[in-house]
Amino acid sequence: MAKLYTFEEVSKHRSIKDCWLVIEGKVYDVSPFMDDHPGGDEVLLSSSGKDATADFEDIGHSDSAKEMMDKYLIGTVDMLTVPKKRAFVPPQEVVSKANKGPDFTIRILQFFVPLLILGLTFVVRSYTKEKC
Repeated sequence: MAKLYTFEEVSKHRSIKDCWLVIEGKVYDVSPFMDDHPGGDEVLLSSSGKDATADFEDIGHSDSAKEMMDKYLIGTVDMLTVPKKRAFVPPQEVVSKANKGPDFTIRILQFFVPLLILGLTFVVRSYTKEKC
């Protein structure tokens, strides 16, 4: 029978020498795999302390990689202890003063001056070709 862990227990294991991941409700101790992981240990560490299911699925692991996971399985997580995902709350809109002042003028010039130079280059080139 698989051991049942709370999410709080699992989230304490977030170091290179002690790294646990939660993937599809299962708990994996990937500490021995840190040096061998093709994406490097940073990838595993960044997925620890949270439900890493989406991270794991986004990568598109091979069937052999999924089979390899079995040897790192140490239990399951009590899904009632996993924090609910927070809905995205967009930042409050700030009234922008981007269209006012010298900053706006500089941005406009940064856009139009290269276009003006390019246009002049074509005019000069076509004018000099007609003369020859």
